[in-house]
Amino acid sequence: MDTHKDVHVAAVIDEQGKILDVSSINATARGYRELLVWLQSFGELTKVGVEGTGSYGAGLARHLAAEGVEIVEVNRPNHQAVDARRIPTQSMPKRPPGRL
Repeated sequence: MDTHKDVHVAAVIDEQGKILDVSSINATARGYRELLVWLQSFGELTKVGVEGTGSYGAGLARHLAAEGVEIVEVNRPNHQAVDARRIPTQSMPKRPPGRL
């Protein structure tokens, strides 16, 4: 989960690291519930990586943990270092918030 103040971006990744789908959700209790349903629609949910569990991702991490989902803290990337090295990144399609 790439977490932000108002919207979080989620990607479902399989065991081989292939991105199955990407979606944006509103950073609200309703958005968290919709996200969990969407994630579970891909099959067994083993764990979720959440960026910023101490800040913008805190509410999401608490919600998922309360539902029995294992949370893995994901470190925020250093965007300046990536830009300086000009490493290409895989662009992910974006959907409007709340559209799962």
